[in-house]
Amino acid sequence: MIDKLFALHGIALAIGLGAFSLIIAVGLIRSVLAASAGNDRMKEIAAAVQAGAAAYLHRQVVAISWIAVLMFIAVGFLRNWTTASGFVVGAVCSLIAGYIGMNVAVRANVRTAQAAASGARPALRVAFNGGAVTGLLVVGLGLMSVGIFYLAVKHFYQSDRVAIDSLIGLALGSSLISVFARLGGGIYTKAADVGADLVGKIEQNLHEDDPRNPATIADNVGDNVGDCAGMAADVFETYAVSLIGAVLIGYLTSLNHNAAALMYPFLICGLSIIGSVLGIWYVNICKTDATKALIGGVAVSGVISAALIYPATNALFPQAVEFAGKMVSASALFGCVVIGIVLTFATVWITNYYTATNHKPVRRIADASETGHATNIIAGISVGHHSTTLPVLLIAASILGCYQIAGLYGIAVAVVSMLSLSGIIISLDAFGPITDNAGGIAVMSGLPEEVRKITDELDAVGNTMKAVTKGYAIASAGLAAMVLFGSYVEELKAHLPNVDLNFDLTNPKIIIGLFIGGLLPYIFTAYAMDAVGSAAGAVVNEVRRQIKAFPGILTGQDTPDYGQCVDIVTKAALKKMIVPALLPILFVVAVAAVPFLGKEALGGLLVGTIVTGLFVGIAMTSAGGAWDNAKKFIEEGNHGGKGSLAHQAAVTGDTVGDPYKDTAGPAVNPMIKVVNIVAILIIPIFF
Repeated sequence: MIDKLFALHGIALAIGLGAFSLIIAVGLIRSVLAASAGNDRMKEIAAAVQAGAAAYLHRQVVAISWIAVLMFIAVGFLRNWTTASGFVVGAVCSLIAGYIGMNVAVRANVRTAQAAASGARPALRVAFNGGAVTGLLVVGLGLMSVGIFYLAVKHFYQSDRVAIDSLIGLALGSSLISVFARLGGGIYTKAADVGADLVGKIEQNLHEDDPRNPATIADNVGDNVGDCAGMAADVFETYAVSLIGAVLIGYLTSLNHNAAALMYPFLICGLSIIGSVLGIWYVNICKTDATKALIGGVAVSGVISAALIYPATNALFPQAVEFAGKMVSASALFGCVVIGIVLTFATVWITNYYTATNHKPVRRIADASETGHATNIIAGISVGHHSTTLPVLLIAASILGCYQIAGLYGIAVAVVSMLSLSGIIISLDAFGPITDNAGGIAVMSGLPEEVRKITDELDAVGNTMKAVTKGYAIASAGLAAMVLFGSYVEELKAHLPNVDLNFDLTNPKIIIGLFIGGLLPYIFTAYAMDAVGSAAGAVVNEVRRQIKAFPGILTGQDTPDYGQCVDIVTKAALKKMIVPALLPILFVVAVAAVPFLGKEALGGLLVGTIVTGLFVGIAMTSAGGAWDNAKKFIEEGNHGGKGSLAHQAAVTGDTVGDPYKDTAGPAVNPMIKVVNIVAILIIPIFF
């Protein structure tokens, strides 16, 4: 049995490894900025995208600040000011991860376009390293914020319990910001994208990112505020919340609050940073095609991380430890680590199968496009529904396996090991918008066709990688939500030790909670889809107005007013993100406040939200990614190529899939976490 002093040293080691990831991120920033930014026209376009993205994030921070202030005050008065301080730490770190990552991405895009003039490998390297900055920021900030805040509060109060309780506030802060970032960025990017496609491609037969399209700058800005800033905040939240959940479960279920159980999740995350860094290095030196290099980087990271965690597990748990009456050995805990890593690989492979252009699902949608718009939509929805089968079965098997060998703590360990690979996984995600923007800059600045061909190929890979990482985030959210639900039950037991908790399905309160919780993802995604639809309609009307008022836009004699479309989607995103972002909090508080529902119904709500949210999230993101790549597959010259009837149907499918994969679907992930964290937070208030 290790003593608590050694546990604190272990957490300090993990914090040091988090700092190491930030140092590597700084080095990658320098390498990206050292690359050429191209000619003056390329720099001018890139500057417009940078300015638009920075302006939107600034206005987003201002818009949500008053909500954050109200939440800070509410948590301070209703719980305590230490927990409220954790809320601020989580919110600020979530914003920082997204802000810095996005600022690097909007500088890597133009350099990727310029590097494409030298070949695919240099362009891949610049784009991937730009994305890797975001990945390393997420894990570095996540591990350091949780670890440092925990140690600081523990030192001040000399209490593990107070320190762990305060981490719930940090989890809430990161989750709430993540929902706003995901929704706001998703509404922005897809309103611009859909509006640009509907008028540009379908009505005016313009190519992707044609500079004559007034919405093209807004579209490129949206890629960054949605897929870079939004995804960074999303996975930062999932990473931090999963780490906090594992620490909480370790404290509540281990005999005598075993110190090793508190330290182990930190150690997994810290050692996996080494694996992620080596995976990033592998992608940089690998000479295979882009997809094989990127997936190979994930494999390298997972194998090295497991190799490092194995001896650390044996050293940390020389003897079996009791968790909730179950004796758990080091080999059992390492088995849970392996399950989490295998689930990561499986999720990556499955999502790649359903969204990559070289597999049957995407080609089936492309085939269906030949018979019209409706059959394209039907095929895409079908692919989305089919895509839920394997991930859900694997998640269920992972839960069963981990619970059998190590109880609820084993599930928490699997979640942490899965999320510990976020450094490399988010590098893949941020790679997507960088290559997308690079293609846009190549077109708008008139670079040669062979350059655009390279950026198009990388963009198609980027689309698949974005879908893969969204599938990974949602699958991990499903597993993490199980841990958070367990945390809710354990917290109730600790808070109400003499109360018999009835979570039997014959209890009507549980069934009511299940129905209400199952309803929440549908209402949430409906609001998100409505927001994109109405904002996209406003963009369509503006683009039509400009083309009608200034016919010279289409001939190149007049310059479009890009700023109008940027302003439209900015205002729409900031206005329409508020209601859906607050829905999870309102649902939880409302159910907890109703006297005849109470804690049992709230437990049912958590489970209902997890179940339907998992299906909705996976189906939407996979269908959206498949629709997008079916369009790109046709644009490569298949089924008649650009301008054909099949292409027009595929563009319609892509515009339907845009809010599926980049707004509503991914935002379900942080929404699930907000519901669970708020439920844990309000236990002392309502019960």
